[in-house]
Amino acid sequence: MKQLINKEVAAIEISGIRKFSNMVADVEGMISLTIGQPDFPTPEHVKQAGIQAIEQNATTYTHNAGDRNLRHAASAFVQRKYGLTYNPETEVIVTIGASEAIDVALRTILEAGTEVILPGPIYPGYEPIIRLCGATPVYVDTRDTAFKITAEKIKQAITEKTRAVILPYPSNPTGVTLTKDELGAIAEIIKDHDIYVLADEIYSELTYDAPHASIASFIPEQTIVINGLSKSHAMTGWRIGFLFAQEWLAQHIIKVHQYNVSCASSISQKAAIEALTAGINDAEEMKAEYMKRRSFVSQHLDELDLEYVMPNGAFYFFVKLPSYLTLNSFDFAVDLAKKGKVAVVPGSAFSKYGEGYFRISYASSIEMLTEGFKRMKRYLLG
Repeated sequence: MKQLINKEVAAIEISGIRKFSNMVADVEGMISLTIGQPDFPTPEHVKQAGIQAIEQNATTYTHNAGDRNLRHAASAFVQRKYGLTYNPETEVIVTIGASEAIDVALRTILEAGTEVILPGPIYPGYEPIIRLCGATPVYVDTRDTAFKITAEKIKQAITEKTRAVILPYPSNPTGVTLTKDELGAIAEIIKDHDIYVLADEIYSELTYDAPHASIASFIPEQTIVINGLSKSHAMTGWRIGFLFAQEWLAQHIIKVHQYNVSCASSISQKAAIEALTAGINDAEEMKAEYMKRRSFVSQHLDELDLEYVMPNGAFYFFVKLPSYLTLNSFDFAVDLAKKGKVAVVPGSAFSKYGEGYFRISYASSIEMLTEGFKRMKRYLLG
């Protein structure tokens, strides 16, 4: 029977992030700097809204697109924060995390034989969905442009088969983001082609050096915006994401969403309303702490003479392996975990363009980071 498994599914591997995290998860005394989620609890007022929803029996299906009040809150949020305008009745879909939003968007716009341009290194969650659609991922090497995809690189990668470009900024794993001018230049290239942009902006509330900008402000008719509450409100387990798209496109995406999941959790949606209204600025306190940690990590990387591009979003550093090591990124991470009891994510988890690097998450306390770097220093310098 094994030969009857969908060949595209059979070819997919578990994400390198998960593969490595699972290897070190139960090792006693390990300092893990792999975590890709806030180490803060969900804000208390948001938790209470969820509890209240249960007590008030808000436990039935919602509209397929999501609770109407939540869609209105999400629309108001992106308007106030990023100047984006979406009709909450027809252009906002509440999804089960940003992951489901990415899935239903790509399944709606891709067909066998089409191509998707995406920057490398990149979060590994896009390629499997692209391949399951019968489409081909076309990676653009961003290592020579400080991990930023550029208008020129996109222009060179476009073919007659190109159906979409993925812009995942701020970036996991590099922490870099694109300026408004850089996005404007990309929009100038894309607007002349029948190409969609999938703008994964899940880290939009965690930018440090300038306000977040969205390419949807330039080419809204070609852009699908993905966002959610996992990073901004420390709500990874609540699984609430948002998809914003023009009505003519959203009416097709919602069909895929409906047959996939029906709707997001009603309890989580009630809590999300509270997060986007009373908690509209909840990310600010977390962001202030992340900025302190960013400075802390940067200082320690400098002391170890390790190369990196200063992140201006998310909570990651993407660090180049020291030249004196002969290990590849995966073997380095395994060796560091075994000998130094520090876990980092090998760069190879983020496409072949991540080889030669490793990712550090600073979504960990200063105490954890302090001990982690003490051990890393001992491992690297003896």
